[in-house]
Amino acid sequence: MPVQIPDDSDFVSFKEQCLSAEGWTSRYNKGGVTVWCRDEENVGVQKLKVRIVCKDVKAETLYDVLHDTRYRKKWDSNMIDTYDIGRLTVNADVGYYSWKCPGPLKNRDFVTMRSWLPLGNDFLIINYSVKHPQHPPRKDFVRAVSLLTGYLVQANGASSSTLYYLTQMDPRGALPKWVVNTVSQFVAPKAFCSVSVPSGHEEDLQVVPQVPGVEAETRAGPEAVDVPRAEHAAVHQRVGAGAAARRLAGEH
Repeated sequence: MPVQIPDDSDFVSFKEQCLSAEGWTSRYNKGGVTVWCRDEENVGVQKLKVRIVCKDVKAETLYDVLHDTRYRKKWDSNMIDTYDIGRLTVNADVGYYSWKCPGPLKNRDFVTMRSWLPLGNDFLIINYSVKHPQHPPRKDFVRAVSLLTGYLVQANGASSSTLYYLTQMDPRGALPKWVVNTVSQFVAPKAFCSVSVPSGHEEDLQVVPQVPGVEAETRAGPEAVDVPRAEHAAVHQRVGAGAAARRLAGEH
């Protein structure tokens, strides 16, 4: 069964979640940076949302920085590796990303389907995990799952913008869910320090709390991953690129 590529309704829903205050609890608010979290029914990991006001960064520039995987190593200090696996349509692809975790935790990696949509003064990028037959879980990583992750960049005039980052990610492995929910509230905004945090507040986001009760994860073999949204979708390189790309190209 083919991968479910996001349509207009998915982007609208993502934008609404970024802008909505209903159900969200504020965890941090200082220097133009705000962090919220929200519990989700029947899911052990919270949704996390970050908003950063970028007074001197154009929306188009910020979108290009976030969209360019080759440039990511310039601002993402936790990244080990990232690369494109295959293009699905003119605005959707599949890629690999590995993430350096602090000891005693094992490093994580992801295989995700990413889709993007520039829309007037709004620029959106969203992704979720999929399976790929040529990129199974590896012994040296824990295969994590992105249930939904993405960015919304909004222009605030000619030379300023607002960045929203929303994620619901399950790191899998031996981490208790309460640890994931606690630490992610500090780690997520820290990841954006090199992108757009207002000058003078970088140190506020550098401190990640020491969470007790976490022992070294076992060096077990790669774990199987069931992806709730796309557990049936084995993504093959270039699958669907022909007809879907022609269809989307004709619409723009």
